[in-house]
Amino acid sequence: MAYEQKPDSGSLFKNDRREKDTHPHAKGSALIGGVEYWVDAWTNEDRNGNKYQALKFKQKDAQGDRYQSAQNDRQQASERANDWPEEDPPF
Repeated sequence: MAYEQKPDSGSLFKNDRREKDTHPHAKGSALIGGVEYWVDAWTNEDRNGNKYQALKFKQKDAQGDRYQSAQNDRQQASERANDWPEEDPPF
């Protein structure tokens, strides 16, 4: 049985592919308000020497939505261009 993310929770796992200081120490996912997110976490230290976790959330389908939206825009523009009669140019 596959793991199902519980609402308003997430999981982080050690990033074994970390090569640079800018790469996160841990990666995972979360389900917040019914929206799935990728989660990146860095272990940092404040000026007093106290460690803390800094988190970054990125919506899982955000990039796909932008790509799909751009494709839809191009398709709609193409369809509008084809609506013009040949004897009446659009300029």
